[in-house]
Amino acid sequence: MIYTVTFNPSLDYIVSVEHFKLGRVNRTCAELLYPGGKGINVAIVLRHLGMKAKALGFIAGFTGDQIQSMLTAQNIATDFIKIDQGMSRINVKLRSDEESEINGMGPTISEEHLEALYQKLDQLSEGDTLVLAGSIPASMPADTYERIMSRLEGRGIEIAVDATKDLLLNVLPYHPFLIKPNNHELGDMFGVTLETNEEIITYAKKLQEMGARNVLISMAGDGAILVPEDGEVLVSPAPKGKVKNSVGAGDSMVAGFITGYHQGGKDLKAAFKMGIATGSASAFSDGLATEAEVKEVLTQVESFNL
Repeated sequence: MIYTVTFNPSLDYIVSVEHFKLGRVNRTCAELLYPGGKGINVAIVLRHLGMKAKALGFIAGFTGDQIQSMLTAQNIATDFIKIDQGMSRINVKLRSDEESEINGMGPTISEEHLEALYQKLDQLSEGDTLVLAGSIPASMPADTYERIMSRLEGRGIEIAVDATKDLLLNVLPYHPFLIKPNNHELGDMFGVTLETNEEIITYAKKLQEMGARNVLISMAGDGAILVPEDGEVLVSPAPKGKVKNSVGAGDSMVAGFITGYHQGGKDLKAAFKMGIATGSASAFSDGLATEAEVKEVLTQVESFNL
């Protein structure tokens, strides 16, 4: 079974405005409303690709109820912890001449709430996959990812972590199965600017030396690189298509990689190809990629060893 954790789920309200003007009344020309949060995005795409996944995390208020309702309508299994105070956040994403975002705060998560989540995670067993994705809310301990991975260490659970900088660096001693920084995030971790594939590979291998098993580097329009634990580096250019939506493309890549890994007999090359196809398919669509969209893009994906 695959589980995802989203500490701070959201309702993503995506509005399109022609030539947005600051300080004026603007009217939308299109509106979309989705359940959001990185782990939730991963769970949705996994479901689209025919995988069984369960979304864990915290919800609160009427917005939390709506998140739950929308996921249930999509046949996404959930096991959220309901918080009595506050409300799940609303994130506003404005599409106009420039793309802008306003992200809400979300509810306060107490140590008691966190312990309830730990108890749920303690039920995972050998062969399960856990996806930890996104930032940690200010009300939670900064080392929450490390606490979770420490509790699950040595139990045969494959953990994928999609986080940035210190959040990611601090979990490497627990040997995550997969990490997915983009090329800019990778450079930020080491205080360098990465311009070539060779430089990216060099620093991805440093993350392996620090404990990561498989390092997947997304590079937007420049494709992706996988530095796998067997040492055979794979590189792929980006599939061709019109980018409509940057929201959820990285989460989709994680979901695609996990799908390809399980459906392809744990073959990392198959996982890499499916990850690229799924991330790109989401970028080419208004929402998160469907199975049909992924299959269409998959025919374009080529990878080669470096």
